[in-house]
Parts: sequence; structure tokens; C-alpha cells
Amino acid sequence: MVIMKIPEKPPSSDIKANEIDEIYKYLRNESFRQSFLDIYNRYLYWSELKHKKISQQISPEILWKITKTQRDSHPEIIKLSDLEGFEFKYNLTPYINQKLHDFDLNLGGNLEGNIIPKDDKKQYLINSIMEEAIASSQIEGAVTTREHAKSMLRKGGKPKNRSEQMILNNYNTIKKIKPLINKELTSELILEIHTSITKDTLEDSGNEGKYRAANDISVVDLTGNVVYHPPDYKKIEQLMDDFCNFANESDETRFIHPMIRAIILHFIIGYIHPFVDGNGRTARAIFYWYLLSRDYWLIEYMSISRIIIKSRTQYAKAYLYTELDENDLTYFINYQLKTTDLAFHNLKKYINEKNQEKRDLYDFRIIKDINDRQIYILKFIFDDPKFSFTIKEVQNRFNTAYETARKDIIYLEKLGLLEKTTSGKKKLVYYRSQKFDDIIRKLIK
Repeated sequence: MVIMKIPEKPPSSDIKANEIDEIYKYLRNESFRQSFLDIYNRYLYWSELKHKKISQQISPEILWKITKTQRDSHPEIIKLSDLEGFEFKYNLTPYINQKLHDFDLNLGGNLEGNIIPKDDKKQYLINSIMEEAIASSQIEGAVTTREHAKSMLRKGGKPKNRSEQMILNNYNTIKKIKPLINKELTSELILEIHTSITKDTLEDSGNEGKYRAANDISVVDLTGNVVYHPPDYKKIEQLMDDFCNFANESDETRFIHPMIRAIILHFIIGYIHPFVDGNGRTARAIFYWYLLSRDYWLIEYMSISRIIIKSRTQYAKAYLYTELDENDLTYFINYQLKTTDLAFHNLKKYINEKNQEKRDLYDFRIIKDINDRQIYILKFIFDDPKFSFTIKEVQNRFNTAYETARKDIIYLEKLGLLEKTTSGKKKLVYYRSQKFDDIIRKLIK
């Protein structure tokens, strides 16, 4: 059961005979039309729109009716299933078309080398997977810090609690997604993803990789009134087959922009709520799977969930606005496009910061026969004299082979920059040597 404050339901949009003249009076007014275009493009929900004052005389109810008339004049219709309640609609507003154009230019194509430096691809990818795994788990209740979670993933240690297990599951699942992009989506594949995501995290392990077998899930408001019931569990198998058919539908049959279709897939998993738990994580995994399968390669380097976790209220409202306003998906599409756009700009900012870090490491590059991984290791222990690490951590941090990480560390040890000790069952731990500063000064002269 999900408990939250439910937005006010919109009033009727039916236009009465005595309101027609008033509505046409506003539509003939040039000033009104210009203000109204902004409202239409922003796609405000009733609870926001009713506070807009674009004319002193117009009532919120009349403004809503004008808005709904425009929205319902030529929407795109999605009939996901023959079952009742599964016809959806959406509008391609100027904002949506602009964002789709931007994503076509920036998330796919052959711009890879211009956005992500070739030598840093592995490092950026592993960081992105970690960030997405952590944030997606935190959305669903995992309690931990990013720093602690990243340390756990880099060390390759066993999870100590449910939160850490959720993060490790997400991390492993995201890494499995790319090899699946040439497969069609099936119920079996969805259940496989769910099994991977929920391993050892459910109260009843028998629910891993299985659709729910009860109707004890609902959305209620703070007073306990039920606002939304997911479909009867007996309908889930048919609905998920219909869901897969929609995901696998060819462009020749019906073209829907890949970003729009991916967002709809994300929404529908939450709407059907096919699992006892893990619906959100599964939905976001399928969102990534679909875009990667359509060659939006940059999405692999972006953490959408890091943006969602900062706007969880808006995320929930985007679902509810759609459900409360006649299954109008435009609200959810708008939200998801905004989060994707923010994730893209965060990635560019992160890359710029890392490029600046590399420029700041110039002195370390003077050291003979040293590579970028070793330079970063030196930067870590230069900035934090107490920093320590294992070969496994270096392997995970740079997404490289164990033997490569071992050779990197041994070379720095031979230079006298690192020392080692043992921890636990003869595990080698490396740390900054006592003569680090003296040796560095000699090496970079």
C-alpha cells in the first residue's frame, strides 16, 4: 500500500450551452491566445492551472474547459490492451517536440568521441552504473550514503543488509541489460530482470521473478480513501503480454518516437504494478533497455534515478496526474523528459569536471612509464594521505582486468610510492608510503 497526498481531481470539462459564447469571446482575444499558448505548452494540471490569472474575468473552470478542448482536439491514442482502462493518450507539445529533437541530436548517433573521451569511457560507464544502482535503490527505500555504497561496490564485498543487497542487485542487473538489447521483450525476460533486481530483498523470496497473486496493493490518500487500484492480478499475464507486444511493435506498424515509447513503458509497469515489490526498479531497467536497443547509447552513461530521487514528489504526481486526468500520459512524458534532460546536463558537467581534474594532474604525467589509472591512484593518495585500497577496488573503479590493476599497483610500489599490509585472510591493502612526498618531488623534476 502506498500512502501519499492525492492531488485534487479536475472538474468536468463538458462545455454547457450557456458557456459557448464566453469561451469564443476569449479565443478571439489575441492577448488571451498568446498567454494560453504558454499554458498549453507547460501542460499544467488542474491544481496548478486554477491559480493562473491570464485574465481578470475568466474563471478557473472555464480556463480548464478551454484547455481540455485544445488537448482533446488531436491527441495521440495508445490502446495498450482490449481490457477496460488501458486506453491512453498524449499530446506532442512544442516543449516535447523540442526535447525529442535535442535527444536525437545528443543521445544517439556518432558523437561518442565528442562527448565522452575515448580513454575514459570505461571509467565513466562504471561510475554511471554505480550512481544509477544506488539512486534507483534509494527511491525504493534503500538507506545508505553514496560514498558507502560505492565503496561496497568497488571492494566487491558481500552486502551486510537489505539496502546494500538492493544496490548490488541493481548494479548487477544494469550491467546485464546491454547484452539483452537485441532480444525482444517477453514476460520471461521481464521476470528474469525482476529476479535479478529483487534477489534476497523480498519478505517472501517466493515472489522473486513472479507476478503478484493478490490484490492487496492500492494507492490511498492521507485520509485512507482509495484513489487507484492496480488491475486484478488475474489479468496481469494478459496485460504483460500486451505490454511486450507494445514494446516490440515495429515502426512500420506504428511509429512512436523511441523516447516516448520508452517513457510509456516506464509508466505502464507502475500502472499495472505486476509485482509485490520491485516495480519501480524493473520499470527503470526496461526504460534503459528500450533506449539502448534503439541506439541511444549515451543513456548508458546517464543516471536518471539520481534526478528522480531529488524530485520524488513530482515523480509520484506525474503518475497521479495521468491517472486522475483521463489517462493523459503527457504529464508523465513531460516529467521524464525533464529528468532525462537534467541527467544529460549533469553528465556533461561531470565530464567537464573530470577533464579539469586530468589537466590538474599534469605534474604526475611527467613520471616515466605511468598511465592514466596510476595517475588517478596517485591523485587519490595525494589528496587523502589516509586513502587505502585493494587490487579488487582498483579493478572495479577503472573497470579493468584484475591483472591489469595488479600491475598498475606493483609498478607504483616499485617506485616507492605505495606500501602494503595484510588485512583479514591475507588480503593485501595498499596505502601511501612514508617517503611519498620526497619520491614525487624527485620524479617530477
